[in-house]
Amino acid sequence: MNPMLAIAVRAARAAGNVITRNMDRIDRLTIEVKAKNDFVSQVDREAEDKIIAELRQYYPDHAILAEESGHSQHNSDYQWIIDPLDGTTNFLHGFPQFSVSIGLLHNNKLDVAVVFDPVKNEMFTAARGEGAQLNERKIRVTPQ
Repeated sequence: MNPMLAIAVRAARAAGNVITRNMDRIDRLTIEVKAKNDFVSQVDREAEDKIIAELRQYYPDHAILAEESGHSQHNSDYQWIIDPLDGTTNFLHGFPQFSVSIGLLHNNKLDVAVVFDPVKNEMFTAARGEGAQLNERKIRVTPQ
C-alpha cells in the first residue's frame, strides 16, 4: 500500500474509534451551531485532533486544511484535506450514516483519498494510478 495512503487509513481508523466510542452518549455532548443546519460537536474536534496528530507524526511539514480548525500555515506541495465527521447532523440524530474523509493533494492534484464508515467498518481508499479499493479489495465502476 502507498505509504501516505497507509497513514491516512491509520488516521481515519483513529478518528472512527473516537466517533464510535461517543455514539451512545450523544445526549451528553457539547454541540455548537456554526450556521443553520450546520453543527459541530466535541466529537468532530476530538476526531480531527486524532487525525492531525497522526499526520503530523509522519508528515510534520505538510499543510492541513481541516473542517473544524481551518488551514495550517505550512507552505508545502502537499496538503491534507480533512472532514473528521462527514455527516455530523446524522451522527447527532443517531442516524448511522456518516464517515471520516481524508484526502491528500500534491501540487493541487488529488493523490490519496480515504472515506471510512466506522459503523459498517467500510474503508474506501484510492491512490493516483493504483485504483480504488473497499476493505483492501479492488473496486471499479461497471461498464455501461
